[in-house]
Amino acid sequence: MGKWVYTFGDGTAEGSAADLDHLGGKGANLAEMCNLGLPVPPGLTIVTRACSHYYDNGRTLPDTLKDEVRQGIALMEKATGRLFGDTNRPLLVSVRSGGRASMPGMMDTVLNLGLNDQTVEALGHDAGDARFAWDSYRRFIQMYGDVVMGLDHEVFEEILEDEKGRLGHENDTELSAVEWQHVIGLYKATIEEELGEAFPQDPQVQLWGAIGAVFSSWMNPRAITYRHLHNIPAEWGTAVNVQAMVFGNLGTASATGVAFTRNPSTGENELYGEFLVNAQGEDVVAGIRTPQNITEVARIASGSDKPSLEKLMPEAFEEFQAICRRLEAHYRDMQDLEFTIERGKLWMLQTRSGKRTAKAALRIAVDMAESGLITRPEAVTRIDPASLDQLLHPTIDPRARRDIIGSGLPASPGAASGEIVFTSEEAVTAEKEGRKVILVRVETSPEDIHGMHAAEGILTTRGGMTSHAAVVARGMGIPCVSGAGNLRVDIRNEQLIAAGITLKRGDVITIDGSSGQVLKGIIAMMQPELSGDFGKIMAWADQNRRMTVRTNADTPADARAARSFGAEGIGLCRTEHMFFEGERINVMREMILAADEAGRRVALDKLLPMQRSDFAELFSIMHGLPVTIRMLDPPLHEFLPKTDIEIEDVAGRLGMKPAELRQRVDALHEFNPMLGHRGCRLAISYPEIAEMQARAIFEAAVEAARETGAAVVPEIMVPLVGLKTELDYVKARIDAVAREVIGEAGIEIEYLVGTMIELPRSALRAHVIAESADFFSFGTNDLTQTTFGISRDDAAQFLNTYIQKGIVLKDPFVSLDFDGVGELIQIAAERGRRTKNGLKLGICGEHGGDPASIRFCEETGLDYVSCSPFRVPIARLAAAQAAINGRG
Repeated sequence: MGKWVYTFGDGTAEGSAADLDHLGGKGANLAEMCNLGLPVPPGLTIVTRACSHYYDNGRTLPDTLKDEVRQGIALMEKATGRLFGDTNRPLLVSVRSGGRASMPGMMDTVLNLGLNDQTVEALGHDAGDARFAWDSYRRFIQMYGDVVMGLDHEVFEEILEDEKGRLGHENDTELSAVEWQHVIGLYKATIEEELGEAFPQDPQVQLWGAIGAVFSSWMNPRAITYRHLHNIPAEWGTAVNVQAMVFGNLGTASATGVAFTRNPSTGENELYGEFLVNAQGEDVVAGIRTPQNITEVARIASGSDKPSLEKLMPEAFEEFQAICRRLEAHYRDMQDLEFTIERGKLWMLQTRSGKRTAKAALRIAVDMAESGLITRPEAVTRIDPASLDQLLHPTIDPRARRDIIGSGLPASPGAASGEIVFTSEEAVTAEKEGRKVILVRVETSPEDIHGMHAAEGILTTRGGMTSHAAVVARGMGIPCVSGAGNLRVDIRNEQLIAAGITLKRGDVITIDGSSGQVLKGIIAMMQPELSGDFGKIMAWADQNRRMTVRTNADTPADARAARSFGAEGIGLCRTEHMFFEGERINVMREMILAADEAGRRVALDKLLPMQRSDFAELFSIMHGLPVTIRMLDPPLHEFLPKTDIEIEDVAGRLGMKPAELRQRVDALHEFNPMLGHRGCRLAISYPEIAEMQARAIFEAAVEAARETGAAVVPEIMVPLVGLKTELDYVKARIDAVAREVIGEAGIEIEYLVGTMIELPRSALRAHVIAESADFFSFGTNDLTQTTFGISRDDAAQFLNTYIQKGIVLKDPFVSLDFDGVGELIQIAAERGRRTKNGLKLGICGEHGGDPASIRFCEETGLDYVSCSPFRVPIARLAAAQAAINGRG
């Protein structure tokens, strides 16, 4: 099975940074700093594999582990000249977690372990400072009592606050040794009273209690949540680091602090951090005392009257600054460091790549590339593609007070404030009047498109991350919070009901589509800034990218926004969204409700110039770039009125009786419309619809080519094809219309006809369908639905439970299911190209903007990904990273 324990100290280590998987981030970096000859307290690391053993074997540890830990402790004793549990010169240790990926504050730590009623006396005598020893002991009891024994730390805080009040002390540092002894007595008595067991005095019992607690913390709720948010696999486990204690609370010549080698907020190349004199590490982050600035420049900028480390301990500062420079150069990245100064001696306790804002990440990557520390491709890989959302949308000012009234899913990033409206018509009216509104619905439908476009943001109480509201909002680049189940929409009384509060139409709320929060009132915003660093990184990304990046765009505004973000064409234009605007919906209803083909053609003749105008504008905006237009996809009943009021209104417009219209609506209703009369099935049942759309496309291509001087090559996509014969039938109608328009215009029109692969059958029969198709576009939204047999609009009700219980690791509608849906894509790609070499392959589902899914597309050899406009920069960066990583 190999070693369970790796040791480090005295300038040597059994491991290195290369052993990240075994030693975890903290252990690997401690070993690496030792190998570099930096001042690191000696210690040992229990490997991550032991964590898996712990959970696989009923929370028990390997039989040989105790012997290996004992040997490691012996090496620590030799290096320090102290003995664990000794009553003359006791060795104290810290016990900390350390997984492969940094999870700041998510798991547990125990400091000062090894103290008891005897060793505390010895520590005080050896240090010549009894107060320091008793202060360390109370810290240990408080941490161990909380982390290992399970008594909430607030119990200890209340005891301490009561004693400080009784003694007239304001700060912990004012308590004397005798006063700390009294507090400790109260702590131990409370533990025994509350838990029915005494605080353990045996250091070996303490050690193994702490090791078990750290392994147990891998599965605590906050750690589980953090892993889900950051896609960290549970099977990775955590290492445990046992390290000799050094003390920052040994008087005024001692200190502890946290620092970054660069500013993590702005990326400026300056040492950034805080420290406290006469303190231990947790004091810096606990907020009990105000930390001091490390550098004099930072002290002056903050207006602090407390001395900087630079002035207070200049020798230690100079050594620390030199170590910072060395570590950044060695790791070739900004470092996050923890350090302790014990009576003037500097000790390094941790280094790791520092967390940073998107703005800082861009600046740091560009600076390091331009200085030659890293290459430009490396700079591209340093940016988290998802973090670019911070730069593309307005965000809530982090200093603003948040009055949270509810929460849902962060469905579309950015933030917006506005008056509550409950209908799309109200949203449109408000926009015309210059009022900003948030459209609040139980759920949205395609018929809400005009209201969604008019609103500043969208809030729904039902639906998931790939619901209609979420998908459309992301495409429009407006914030959306979906599935806010702790809120209730009362349409009849025009109210939004939250716990303890009821808001009416016209009341103002703010939604944060990046966090999923719903807030009362107007909240201060920060507007996006696309800096020069952003432009440089994106240019370098494009130089390293193989796949092209298109956009899903249905409107000129979408197309312009996408082109400004670097889109290289349109990969999906959903024509049905064009039928909901203004008078068009009435003409569409007239067509659907017509009694025969002749009646339908009359209505289609009215729709033709509208569609032609739409397509011509899109072709002009994207001149010289490919545009893929999907023919009508949703079932016809989605265009029809639903409520009694709407039915009466539409019946009046069409000269029908409401009862007659209701009967027609009922006849067209489908029980399972996703698998019903939609897609190519509509074009086969009503070929006149496909013919009208094809004519609009070809006539628009002619118009745009004449206007821009650039040839237009439309790509016409037939949706929901499962049979080659379906595609052949529809393609024949398209080809016939093309010949007519070419004859009328007197010019040749180049065009492609392909299909959207969104059914398992079409993926499996791709080699046959490719005989007729010029391209495949993978519609992964529906392909995921049809492969899993799950409705994406209803899946939010149980998918979170699936994720929490480990049934699935991630939502397959957010990030592609590689094993199932992904295999179907690979099968279709391989079989399609076997039939037609060079067959164009792309993806146009929501996964086209997901970095992990984009990596899969690169590995599968697709030609392009298509995503919503505001995800185009994310896709460009992710596609570049996939290509760079693929080159090794």
